[in-house]
Amino acid sequence: MALPKRKYAKSSQGKRRSHIKLQLPSLDICPQCHSAKLTHHACPVCGNYNGRLAIEIKTPKNRG
Repeated sequence: MALPKRKYAKSSQGKRRSHIKLQLPSLDICPQCHSAKLTHHACPVCGNYNGRLAIEIKTPKNRG
């Protein structure tokens, strides 16, 4: 297998890897309940997507 003739500098290695990083997910605001949600996903709070009810959210029962 081929081997490099010289040591690869850490700065060059860092420049090559500059785009390899973690990114926060892009969040959108739900138009119905105004909570944060993932883009192109149904809202986890109210269940709406694209102006209609996409999933039914079960609410916890009150104990008391």
